[in-house]
Amino acid sequence: MSTTQKKPIRTAVFPVAGRGTRFLPATKASPKEMLPIVDRPLIQYAVDEALAAGVDRLVFITGSSKRAIEDHFDTDVELERLLEAQGKTELAQQVNSVLPSYATCIYIRQPSPLGLGHAVLCARPAINDEPFFVHLADDLIDAEVPVLRQMGETYQQYGGCVLAVEEVPRSDTDKYGIVEVEAQDGSAPQVVSRIRGIVEKPKPEVARSTLAVVGRYVLTPEIFVELERIGQGAGGEIQLTDAIARLVRREAVYAHRFSGRRFDCGSKLGYLQATVELSLAHPVLGREFRAYLKRIATKLD
Repeated sequence: MSTTQKKPIRTAVFPVAGRGTRFLPATKASPKEMLPIVDRPLIQYAVDEALAAGVDRLVFITGSSKRAIEDHFDTDVELERLLEAQGKTELAQQVNSVLPSYATCIYIRQPSPLGLGHAVLCARPAINDEPFFVHLADDLIDAEVPVLRQMGETYQQYGGCVLAVEEVPRSDTDKYGIVEVEAQDGSAPQVVSRIRGIVEKPKPEVARSTLAVVGRYVLTPEIFVELERIGQGAGGEIQLTDAIARLVRREAVYAHRFSGRRFDCGSKLGYLQATVELSLAHPVLGREFRAYLKRIATKLD
C-alpha cells in the first residue's frame, strides 16, 4: 500500500462513439447514451457520478450522429427564458443545472470504431499526464456512494490503476473481461484486491474466476504506452483489456468490488429493469408508480 498523496483525479473520459445497434431503430437518429431513465438520459447519470467524484473536466469520445450529447450539455438560453416566462421556474433550474459552471466539456472524435482501447487512446491529448476515470454510460450503478468516488478513494490509498468488478454467473464469463486476483485471508472477499491477470471474454470452462470488470476504471497515463504497443487485436480493435494485462506484469493494478446495484443498460432487459427500479425510487413519481404496479400485478401472473 502506498501512503504518498496522489494527484487528484480531475478528468473523466466517456467513450460514447458506439452506435447502439441493440436498440435500433430507437438509436438510428439518437445516441444510445441519450436514452432516458425516468427523466434523465443515461449520459447525465454518468456525468453526475463523475462530478460527485470531484471531476471538473469531462472528455467525450464521440462518433457520427452524437451531436445530441453536445447539445444536451450546452446552454439553451432560449429554452430557459421560455420556461421562466411560463412560470416553470423549477423546470428552468433543472435545465440550467444539467452541468455546473465549473465543469469543462471536451469533445474528441474517434475517427474509426476501433474499440474501447482506441477510444481511451483518443483521449490522451486531454489527460495532461494525470490519472483519470473512464466511465461507460451503459453500466448504470445505483449506489449510496457514487462508484467513481469509491474508486477514487481506493486510488488515493493504493495508487495504480483500479478496475470496478463484480461477481457474475460462470455462464456469463464470455461477456466480460475476467480478472484473477491474489489469494486472500478469511472467508469474506476483500473490497480491494491486487490483480494477477485479466482475460477478455474467456469461455466459462476455462475462466480463472467469475470476477468481471464492469464499466468503471481509474487509469494512469502508463496505460497509453501499452495501448500504443499492442496495436489492433481481436476483431481489428485495440483492446483495453489487452493493455491492462500487459500493465499488470510490471506494476500494481487493483480490483475494486464496488458497493451498489448495477444495471446493464446496454441490453433491453437491463434498461427496463433500471427504468422500473429508479422510477420506484423517484422522490416525486415513486409512490404513484408503485401503486400503479400493484394495480396491474394480477396481469403478470
